[in-house]
Amino acid sequence: MYKRARLKDTVEVPPEALGDVSPNLVKRLLQDKLEGRMDEEVGSIVSVTNVHDIGEGTVLPNEPGVYYEADFDAVTFDPQMQEVVDGTVVEVVEFGAFVGIGPVDGLLHVSQISDEYLAYDGENQQLASNESNQTLGVEDAIRARIVTKSIDERNPRDSKIGLTAKQPGLGKHGWLEEEHEKREATAEGE
Repeated sequence: MYKRARLKDTVEVPPEALGDVSPNLVKRLLQDKLEGRMDEEVGSIVSVTNVHDIGEGTVLPNEPGVYYEADFDAVTFDPQMQEVVDGTVVEVVEFGAFVGIGPVDGLLHVSQISDEYLAYDGENQQLASNESNQTLGVEDAIRARIVTKSIDERNPRDSKIGLTAKQPGLGKHGWLEEEHEKREATAEGE
C-alpha cells in the first residue's frame, strides 16, 4: 500500500555546498540517501517529496560535512499481510512467477497460482495448464494476496514477499474476465 508519511532523518551536507543549505539541496541529498531503501516501520521509500524543516547544523570531529536533521514528506510503499494487490509478471521460473507490485517483487509459487497443474515452458517463459490451456507469462497482469512478508532493511533486494492467487477473485486478469463473462452468461440464461 502506498502512503504519504512525515519523516525525520539526518543528512550530511558536504563542505562545498555549505553556502546554500536550502530545502531543495536537502531534498536532493535525502533523495540520494533514502529513495529505494527499505525500512521495517514505513516500508520502501519511493520518493522524498517535500522538506518542511531543516534543523541547526552539527559538526562532528574528523568529519568534513555538517549534519542537519530534516523534517520531510515521503511517499512509501508498505505491503501489508493479506492485502490484495494488482501486479505484473516480471519473470517466470520453474517454481513460479515473480510479480512486480510497486517497487518490489513478490513470489507467486506455482502451487499458489491455480488448482490445475501448471507446467513450466522455458522456451516461451510461461506456466501452462494442459487441462484448460490457461497460461501465465511475462507481462501478464495478475491479482494476488500477500501471504508472507520478510523485510531485510540492510539489503532490500533480499526482502521476500509471498503471494497467492488461488482464492476466488484472484488470478490472472484475463482468467478473471473469462470467469465473470461465464457467470453473466449463466445468469442471463436462467
